[in-house]
Amino acid sequence: MAKKFRDLRKKMSAEAQTRVHEKAKAMMAELPLAELRQAHQLSQQELAAVLQVKQPAVAKLEKKTDMYISTLRCFIEAMGGELEIKAHFPDGDVTINQFEELKLEVRGCG
Repeated sequence: MAKKFRDLRKKMSAEAQTRVHEKAKAMMAELPLAELRQAHQLSQQELAAVLQVKQPAVAKLEKKTDMYISTLRCFIEAMGGELEIKAHFPDGDVTINQFEELKLEVRGCG
């Protein structure tokens, strides 16, 4: 018989619970677009309506691995987010700001 995770978690030490929580948090910080949309409790239909495109266009976008930054920005903003592009280096992170102009240039996302 399957056991409920919350019952198993109660039996874990505080340290183990903390490790599990941190790992889950890290996993949630890195999601494909489809899972990000689902985490925001949006259907492809709902997101398509915001983007003013048809649902198959959203499905296609979620499967793409190469797209314009402006397209990705529209997708993220349609979910209520803001796209930020960062480069990670051993001595620190740098936000790449040359794409900020895209916000002003790209009005229509559909």
